[in-house]
Amino acid sequence: MFSLSNGIRKVLLASVASALCIGAALAQTPPLAGPGTIEPDGTVVVPAFRLPPSDYLSEAAKKALPRTPFDPEEPMMRAVAAGQAGALRARMPQLMAPRLDALKQMYEVTTQETEIAGVPAVRATPAGGVPQANRANILLNLPGGGFVMGAAPGTGMIESIPLAGLAGVEIVSITYRQAPEHVYPAATQDVLTVYRELLKTHKPQDIAIFGCSAGGLLTAETIAALVRDKLPLPAAIGIFCASADARWGGDSRAFGRPFQALAQREDSRAYFKDIDLFDPLVSPIEFPATLAQFPPTLVITGTRAFEMSAAVNTHKELVKAGSMPTCTSGMAWAMPFSTTLPCLNRARRSM
Repeated sequence: MFSLSNGIRKVLLASVASALCIGAALAQTPPLAGPGTIEPDGTVVVPAFRLPPSDYLSEAAKKALPRTPFDPEEPMMRAVAAGQAGALRARMPQLMAPRLDALKQMYEVTTQETEIAGVPAVRATPAGGVPQANRANILLNLPGGGFVMGAAPGTGMIESIPLAGLAGVEIVSITYRQAPEHVYPAATQDVLTVYRELLKTHKPQDIAIFGCSAGGLLTAETIAALVRDKLPLPAAIGIFCASADARWGGDSRAFGRPFQALAQREDSRAYFKDIDLFDPLVSPIEFPATLAQFPPTLVITGTRAFEMSAAVNTHKELVKAGSMPTCTSGMAWAMPFSTTLPCLNRARRSM
């Protein structure tokens, strides 16, 4: 059974560890352009400016910063436009194989493809076996991928292998149904199917759910659905590089891409096509009665990440609702996909 007091202690340690990676520096640098303007509705037209590496970054993190602009979503966007999303998703394990092999060796974890109630899944377990104290516990991972590219043997293992090795616990990651082949609520339905199956062999207090990016939002949506269905809730959840708000709103939505030296882009996710984003099962953030029932929640974001505003607001609303959240920050979006930064590895150990 998860110890909440111990879990809170570990979360606080994670906050300290991740703080080594925080933020953008407020360096005094010459402006690149004149002043911007402010429109009548309060919209700020920002002048060009330099964003130097943060003073608080470790040397390893500074070396890991990109030297040329790189859009990690561009291959996914091209595949969707070409009608090849499913084919690219199927190739994700192959494309990620070198990183996954390195992670399995680094963290001494084995993986095994399987199915749970008909949903494709991969189990990640410590190579030396799960310690006796953790054998009742299981973590359910909902992999990120923009509700398009999430794949248990791909992005799911990037997220799961380090935690399985460091925590000495079994993690099961699932490939839930996604766009463009499927739309909301297909993914939530798949998670509920798997969760119900896990309840046949595990007590709810021995289960935790986590995910990054789309998987983080899906984690929040899953809790809302469990509350609706009056099913027992897991002991804890992790909303990483995401929020409980499908609108992904706030200031960081505007500055997230420019902070990566990328042009702004407004895009609507096909998974939520024609869906009311204010639905309590889509964006639980708008419904305090639902948030009040959330289990202890760890929210992770980055100070340069496009989801930061929504993530911080999620933490705020969970606190107002009387839940027990903890929020910690790092550098940019999808930090759990990093495999080498020492500060993030220390955070993983504390999780």
